[in-house]
Amino acid sequence: MAISQLSLSDAWGLLVENPDAVLIDVRTVAEWSFVGVPNLESIGKEVRHVEWTQFPGGSPNPDFLTNATEGLASDQPVLFVCRSGARSQAAATAFEGAGFTNLFNVSAGFEGDLDPERHRHDGWKDHLPWTQS
Repeated sequence: MAISQLSLSDAWGLLVENPDAVLIDVRTVAEWSFVGVPNLESIGKEVRHVEWTQFPGGSPNPDFLTNATEGLASDQPVLFVCRSGARSQAAATAFEGAGFTNLFNVSAGFEGDLDPERHRHDGWKDHLPWTQS
């Protein structure tokens, strides 16, 4: 089964319309702390935060699947977000390998793509609710 690529509006729609849909932010602790995090309070949900790669160092998180899959059903809708869509795709692929079947990558990511001046735009942070500590 292929992992579905969702636009920001489709990701938000799925989270709003499906009470079982879960969003997992796979960025690092540093990104959550200094860049910000998606905020699902307005729809009565919480984001799961599980690093795909660990900070500092960027090594793979050996506990990712154990922590990220805790309490989830294998057919539950699970959406993944990272900075720009690459790590979240890898995390979704790991879930697929673990037998999960209803997987979605938020392709724009939290920050979006780089423009010619190397600034990121058009991600979650530009269009959907988020908070910063």
